Amino acid sequence: MVVKVAIGVFGPLTFTSLRYLIAVATLFLIIRLRTGTIRRPEGTWVQLMLLGVVGFGMYQLVWSLGLTRIPAGDSALIVAVSPVLVALFAGVLGMDRLTPPRLAGALVAFSGVAVVVASTSGLTLGASLVGDLLTLAAAVCWAIYTLLGTRFLRRGVDPLQATAWSVLGGALFLLPFGVFEAFNAPAPPVIGIAAVVAVLYSGAMAAGIANVLIFRAIRVVGPTRVTASQFLVPFGAVILGSLFLSEPIGPAQLVGGAIIVLGIWLTRRRALLPGRVRVRVRGA
Repeated sequence: MVVKVAIGVFGPLTFTSLRYLIAVATLFLIIRLRTGTIRRPEGTWVQLMLLGVVGFGMYQLVWSLGLTRIPAGDSALIVAVSPVLVALFAGVLGMDRLTPPRLAGALVAFSGVAVVVASTSGLTLGASLVGDLLTLAAAVCWAIYTLLGTRFLRRGVDPLQATAWSVLGGALFLLPFGVFEAFNAPAPPVIGIAAVVAVLYSGAMAAGIANVLIFRAIRVVGPTRVTASQFLVPFGAVILGSLFLSEPIGPAQLVGGAIIVLGIWLTRRRALLPGRVRVRVRGA
């Protein structure tokens, strides 16, 4: 919803560059207030910045390029593959347990996303293979960022420091593209207060503080469970669009939201079947 307001004034790469610069300023200000100084994490700051190039820079670039070739609904659905990729990669690499409930929950939640997106924007998957592949590459970038970021957290890197230096790497990567777009795009209309607030909010909160919270959550419960909760984003956008933009909510969107919640609930179970049912099945 916030992006819709800002993109109507700024170009997508200009907007993205601005929001990540604001995120950098926000995160390093918090570090300064919390520790009294800003120091590079010894031995990890370059790696964290390179991680940010993948997770924020390359992700945003290939996602934006893909979005120019496919409908927004297709893009939202393909990007929603990220939590499934995280679950699979984490299991293969031994970074998180890929239990049947977690895998089943991720797949169920993804099907709920498909229902929400199809009922909201429609789907034309395959209309542009290049656009689909670019968007899938964005999903892979985010999965790589999440898993490699998990390794830094397990080595004792503070989530705030990890996020700040990663976002800085992504911001520096995106800046030339944003500047190029800003100088070559038509002059924007009058920049209203709504667009300014949208950029500030999406930078400070969504691109900044929210990513710190994600890393803190990953440290506690692992990457699979945390990324599974991101399946709620499309349904949350539908709810907020209804509340603030008067966009209608249809029955299919409600059903899709319920399926997403069911899938996320499954990822938190130890087993697919209740204990009593498992005992009966074994005894049969």
